Amino acid sequence: MKKNSLSKAIARSAITAATVPGVRRFSRWLFLPFVAAALALGIFAAMAPHRANASAADDQKEVAALDTEYQAAVKINDAATMDRLLADDFILVTGSGKIYTKADLLKEARDGRDVYEHNEDTERTVRVWGDTAVVTAKLWEKGATDGKPFDRLFWFSDTYVRTSAGWRYVFAQSSFPLPKPSK
Repeated sequence: MKKNSLSKAIARSAITAATVPGVRRFSRWLFLPFVAAALALGIFAAMAPHRANASAADDQKEVAALDTEYQAAVKINDAATMDRLLADDFILVTGSGKIYTKADLLKEARDGRDVYEHNEDTERTVRVWGDTAVVTAKLWEKGATDGKPFDRLFWFSDTYVRTSAGWRYVFAQSSFPLPKPSK
């Protein structure tokens, strides 16, 4: 039974018990809190967010857009956008086992030591399970760190979780750099 139907049934039962002859009546002191609780339950049910309006396809599009926005922010060292998208307890685990926190990534962006020529992904898939989404893609990074060039390709998985404030990027894992394709 839905919350709204349940609250209506409770209220109807309370009214019947209070008004039908021959039915044991509540005392006024019990009836009023009972009705107040039923009304509160009805109001709560009416105000609860209705997730049914968002489809899995809508969620996939939204998470894909957020992940694209995040990669674009990394490319230009936009720490403000990264800060907005990353959960406070975000963790990245690289193929070599190195762990980065949100604070680590924001510090790197603010320091601007990495200069990107490319930071684009391909072969992206987004899978959604309720309030959790996982983005898997191949990422090509090309640029320089402190003037030392890098050019690497690797797989990653990014995990997003729906919160009361919207989708947040909570966990990432990347592979070792992939071998360079033969030309």
